Amino acid sequence: MQIDWGAFTPWSALGGGALIGAAAVLFASLAGRVAGISGIVGGLLRPQRGDVGWRVAFVLGLLAVPTVYRLVGPDFAFQLDASLQTLIVAGLLVGYGSRLGSGCTSGHGVCGLGRRSARSLAATVAFMAAGVVTVAIVRHLLP
Repeated sequence: MQIDWGAFTPWSALGGGALIGAAAVLFASLAGRVAGISGIVGGLLRPQRGDVGWRVAFVLGLLAVPTVYRLVGPDFAFQLDASLQTLIVAGLLVGYGSRLGSGCTSGHGVCGLGRRSARSLAATVAFMAAGVVTVAIVRHLLP
């Protein structure tokens, strides 16, 4: 494995992680909610009266920030080595896994671990192990 040290950006990664953590703490403190994306989006699929507005605002914020960054931030290039069909199947599998695990990486990994939840620790270990195994299979065992 080769690390592209020229593209290694520890300060922006640290800043982004700190912002995610601060947002999760503020959301929990001010709204009394966990900032787990699968739960927030899942709540939109089965809406309850008085519970839709903040969920829509949260999802719109998730979509707006990268759009604004793309317009005003420095230009960045990325390469996606997957077909549309692969992305759709992957998204459905992630959604299914989030439901199966009673939450996603943001809910368990960021918010749950911050609350010292044993269930979230187990879920996060399972997420990470599944990711490692998947990458090993896809990159090293499949043609």
